[in-house]
Amino acid sequence: MEYWEDNNTEAARIVNKGLTVDQNSLDLLILKAKVQNVNKDFNGSKTTLDRILEIDPQHTEARKLLIRIRDQVSMNEIGINYNWLYFDKQFEDNWHIAGLSYKRGTSVGSFIFRTNFANKFGRNGTQFELEAYPRLSRMFYMYLGAGYSNSDGIFPKFRSGASLYANLPASFEAEIGFRQLKFSENVWMYTASVGKYYKNFWFNARTYLTPGENNISHSYTGTVRYYTKGSDDYLGFILGTGISPEENRENLFEGTPYKMKTFKTGLDYNFTIKSKNIFSITGTYYNVEYKPEIKDNQFDLSIGYRRRF
Repeated sequence: MEYWEDNNTEAARIVNKGLTVDQNSLDLLILKAKVQNVNKDFNGSKTTLDRILEIDPQHTEARKLLIRIRDQVSMNEIGINYNWLYFDKQFEDNWHIAGLSYKRGTSVGSFIFRTNFANKFGRNGTQFELEAYPRLSRMFYMYLGAGYSNSDGIFPKFRSGASLYANLPASFEAEIGFRQLKFSENVWMYTASVGKYYKNFWFNARTYLTPGENNISHSYTGTVRYYTKGSDDYLGFILGTGISPEENRENLFEGTPYKMKTFKTGLDYNFTIKSKNIFSITGTYYNVEYKPEIKDNQFDLSIGYRRRF
C-alpha cells in the first residue's frame, strides 16, 4: 500500500524489516527492488534482482524489471559492430556496414549516439543517428530516433521514428509507433508490437505496415529469447516475412514498384564476460522475391561488442 501511494521511504522500511525475518522472501525482495527502482537506486535494485534470480532463475517479474533498468545500472557504454550482407543475385556486390556507438544512461532514460559506415553498391557512405528512451512513468516509456546522411543511395538522407511503450500487467508489454525514411521520396511505416515475459523466455510479435498508392505492404516478425543468466545473456530465434527498417536494408524500400515477398529466419546469441563485456552474434537468412517470380537467397551476419563502465 505504501509503495502504490508513493510513500517509498516507509515502504522500504517495512520491506527491510520483513527481510530481517525472512531474507529469502521473494515477495519482499521483488517489492524491495521496485522501491529501489522508483528511488533511482538502480545498482541496489539490480543487486536485489540478481538475488531473486539466484533463488528462482525463472522468476518472470524479476527478469522483466532487470531488463528495464539495465541501461541505468552502468551510466556509460561504448560499442562496435559489423554487418556483412551477402546477395546471391539481386546485387553484384555484397554490403559491409560497421558502426560505433556511445550510450549514456541518465535518471530520465538512456541516450545513444551512433555513427555507421557502409560500403554498398561498391560505394562508401556515412550515417549519424541519435536515439533516446525517456521514461514517462512506471507504466510508459518512449523511443525517439533521428538520423542523417549525405551519402545518396547508401543511407536514407533522413530517418526518424517514435514509439510509445507500455508495461502492462501479467508481464506483458505493448508498443505503437512510426518510422520514416527519406530517399528521393518519404517512406512512412507504422509499427505495433506485443511482448510477454514468461520465466526465462521473452516472446514478441511485431508488424510494420507501409501504405502505398494502391495497397499496404506488410511485415511480420516473431521473436523468442531464452535468457540463460542476466539481462544480456540469451539465445534468440526469429521468424518472419517482409522487410523492417531496423535491418540495415533500408535501400530495399527505395524505388520498388513490385512489393517484395520476403521470408526470413535467424538465430541470435548474446553473452557477457564479467557482466560489463557484452558480445553478440546474429545470423539471418532471407529468401527475397525482388522481381516477379525471381527469388534471391541472402545472408546477414552481424557481430558486436559493447563495454559498460
